[in-house]
Formats: sequence, structure tokens, C-alpha cells
Amino acid sequence: MRDEIYWIGREALSNAFRHADASRIEVGISSAGGSMVFRFRDDGCGIGEDIRRQGARVGHWGLAGMRERAAEIGAELHVWSEPGNGTEVELTVPRGASSRMRRRRRASGGGEAHS
Repeated sequence: MRDEIYWIGREALSNAFRHADASRIEVGISSAGGSMVFRFRDDGCGIGEDIRRQGARVGHWGLAGMRERAAEIGAELHVWSEPGNGTEVELTVPRGASSRMRRRRRASGGGEAHS
């Protein structure tokens, strides 16, 4: 689980650095209602309408990969963006997600997951 959270955060930061032309990037980690919340916010150019509509940039796997990783660990991923107004990525990992993930992997024959 730790690795999936890391890769989601890395992708959010990488997108802000590579694509957003941001002058400010904020990262926050908090706890709310027993869940861990990871938030990445930038003041860059935002995600274009075509990318938001398609859910990903053609030929790129960043946003799609983030969504897949979040689903794999039972987390919620939300992305808000407007052209010219930056982007915010929020990952909410519910309490107990790690144990649910291990049970799911064992049930599917994937062995024990380490977190």
C-alpha cells in the first residue's frame, strides 16, 4: 500500500513539474474521519478540456495509472482542474484499506501483500 501511495504522489508531483508550468506546488497530508488524505495542489496551467473529457492524455498513462493504483488499494482519487487555474489531486485512503487489500490479494491467489 505504501508503494502505491508513493507512486500516485510521485505522478501528481511529476505532472505538476513537467506539464503545469506551476510556480507553486503544495503538498498536504492529513487525517479525516479515520482516513488518510494526501493532497497535491499547483497553480499551473491546469488540465485541458480534451484531457479531462478523455480521462488521460493520448499515449500517456499518468492519470489512468493513478486511478488504477488508487482502486487497487481501495482509495478514492479526485482530480480537479481548470485551464489557467491549476490542478488539485486528492487521494483518500480509508482506515483498514491495507487489510482489505491483503484479503483481496489472498482471495485472488496473489499471495500476501506487504505494506
